[in-house]
Amino acid sequence: MQQINILVVDDEKEIAELVEIYLVSDGYKVFKAYNAEEGLQILSQEEIHLVLLDVMMPGMNGLEMCRKIRESSNIPVIMLSAKSEDLDKIVGLTGGADDYVTKPFNPLELTARVKSQLRRYTQLNPNAGPNYVNNEIHIRNMLINKDNHKVLIDDEDIKLTPIEFDILFLLASHPGKVFSTDEIFEKVWNEKVYEANNTVMVHIRRLRGKMKEDQREDKIITTVWGVGYKIEK
Repeated sequence: MQQINILVVDDEKEIAELVEIYLVSDGYKVFKAYNAEEGLQILSQEEIHLVLLDVMMPGMNGLEMCRKIRESSNIPVIMLSAKSEDLDKIVGLTGGADDYVTKPFNPLELTARVKSQLRRYTQLNPNAGPNYVNNEIHIRNMLINKDNHKVLIDDEDIKLTPIEFDILFLLASHPGKVFSTDEIFEKVWNEKVYEANNTVMVHIRRLRGKMKEDQREDKIITTVWGVGYKIEK
């Protein structure tokens, strides 16, 4: 089994060390950095599969580092922050993060989120998806390949994060079916929704941006107002 490497970037050393203890006990190899510059240097030198990234750090903050990561990589990024307001979460997710955990957090909840994101990321293995009989979907000018996580629109390669890909694949796998934001969250994140949040809407907004939906008269993802989202054949 391949060794999974996780980078923890947090200027609070006690938190970074606590997270390391739990991750190492689950079999992961952990790299620690105490500022964004150190974190980016580790990313350039090591094969990292997931980043746990604090938002509030001196110098370059976590949001800026996340944007830097997204310039060259789609590995999962989970933001850590003491801020809990919806607007702060939206800013973090819009900046390219896949998930957002508020401090103080339960370490067991954090490791569960890590496992969920890694499952999604490692599904790049074509043998990992027996639930789909057909791993390739053609809808109008869009081709989605589950085996290699490729999305082509008008023959252009669209670079998506694992979360964005899973949302698109879910909608495209059930053409015509309307999914509410709660249904999308529960199926993609594999968690129950306990309170209203904007996580799904933020990811769909980012997904639409990458798909250049604003330049398209015939939208691929359709909003059904007051209900949810769907993709028609």
